[in-house]
Amino acid sequence: MTAPSMAIRPALAHGDIADMPGTRIGAISRVILFNVKYSPNLGDGLLSECLERELRRSLPDCEVVSVDLAGRTEYPASHGRARGLALALLDRCPTPLRQMAARAMLEMLLRGRLRRRFRRGLSGADAVVIGGGNLLTDSDLNFPMKISGALAEAARLSLPVSVYAVGVAPSWSEAGKRLFNRAFSRARLTWASVRDIRSQEGWAAHFGPHAAPAEVVVDPGVLASLHYPSALRSPGGRKVGFCVTDPLAVRYHSDKSSAATLEDWYPAALRSLVEAGFEVALFTNGSPEDREYLHGRFYDWIRHARGPVTLSPSFETPADLATLVSGCDAIVGHRMHACIAAYSFGVPAVGLRWDVKLDSFFELAERGSHMLDPAAVAAADVGARTAAAIADHLDPAPLIARACREVAEFAARLREART
Repeated sequence: MTAPSMAIRPALAHGDIADMPGTRIGAISRVILFNVKYSPNLGDGLLSECLERELRRSLPDCEVVSVDLAGRTEYPASHGRARGLALALLDRCPTPLRQMAARAMLEMLLRGRLRRRFRRGLSGADAVVIGGGNLLTDSDLNFPMKISGALAEAARLSLPVSVYAVGVAPSWSEAGKRLFNRAFSRARLTWASVRDIRSQEGWAAHFGPHAAPAEVVVDPGVLASLHYPSALRSPGGRKVGFCVTDPLAVRYHSDKSSAATLEDWYPAALRSLVEAGFEVALFTNGSPEDREYLHGRFYDWIRHARGPVTLSPSFETPADLATLVSGCDAIVGHRMHACIAAYSFGVPAVGLRWDVKLDSFFELAERGSHMLDPAAVAAADVGARTAAAIADHLDPAPLIARACREVAEFAARLREART
């Protein structure tokens, strides 16, 4: 990757634009966000909607539109078993065979419909944004190939490209690294940001010394409380939302040790919460494999808990997820955006360790002591750990204010890229 191709244009702070006499703000009427907004995991939709809505507040005359990198156009109306079966099959395949199968499928999708959808989505666009979410990752070349296709279409139109609040995995396959490097070297990249220090280090390591550094910004999901209504909480309530993730998904996206104990750990943790005096609402972020896993076990888990444990209705939209989370007195789970949304609404979370991205957010929010590793912490301690998280005062206002300021500054950069 060459220095000119990765050069980040000098960006003015949001307040400086208006103060500079003679500065001409470029006209911008349509911004395209490439993301995975319509993923079955509604946390992806939540952060995408928050970024869309906050950008619209800063660009009131601009159309801000998401184009899903998987070609989806709406939140799933049904939740079949295809994704869970695919993960199970890929998990059993030897790595080389799994990567070959995944690449062949992705190439067929890109040729068959994705590139056409990217091309249509970019019609009339003034700027392109990659983000947010855990997009610069390489699980069987999924994002390297899809983002390469999206950036190729943006390059064809010579559109300015920004990267906003993405997660960057510390390691990519050699094929994934080639795809990402080639895609970004050909793009008209004007500015880049990532969502945590580890991602910033990953950006620098992957793109080399010639790449301009990426700034660190707050994940836009922290704005959830500004863009979704809050459910009422009972004074002195003891409701804990327990977000269940299929151990298969934990293993696929992290390592086997992170998932090894979960089958027994989950029901024991529920028992611990009940014994600590909590009412527990079981839910998932929406991924089909998580739903199927939970629905196959909750009767046994409820019997084992011997107390007030209920199964929440399945969610259809990010707003549904926000409603459940905001109405709880605490959250326990692996899923990052369940925890981020909880933080935004002032709901304490106990994060279950599996992916470094979750640790990064808890550290940023100064809640790192409330990360818990199921492979190392007894399930019997979950009730006490949750009570400790509730007792530890949480004030999300400073981080929310920072996120608002950063999106406004980003909007100014998008305008500046059009001058």
